[in-house]
Amino acid sequence: MKVLFICGRNQKRSPTAARLYQDDPRLEVRSAGTSDSSRRRVSEADLRWADLIIVMERKYTARIRAKFPDLDLPRVESLEIPDDYEYMDPELVELLQDGVEQILAA
Repeated sequence: MKVLFICGRNQKRSPTAARLYQDDPRLEVRSAGTSDSSRRRVSEADLRWADLIIVMERKYTARIRAKFPDLDLPRVESLEIPDDYEYMDPELVELLQDGVEQILAA
């Protein structure tokens, strides 16, 4: 399964998620951000590549739909993790693992 993790600037939450799952044999992963100042901005190619999009907050789903209105998106799930953590913060890691595993089990 190809999973695209998305947050705002692709600096903390989505890169942490991608790092956590980069060696998981169940998944292929990428991360991107919705902001123009993102380290890696989400592209149409990313969205077409993904089987599942996991956003860190619901507002990113709206931003993706606004930027790519004609694109038929795959399933989109939100973890509702606020931008309160640093890259690889242990609490962020725990929240990501709990949330992603619940989504994958569904």
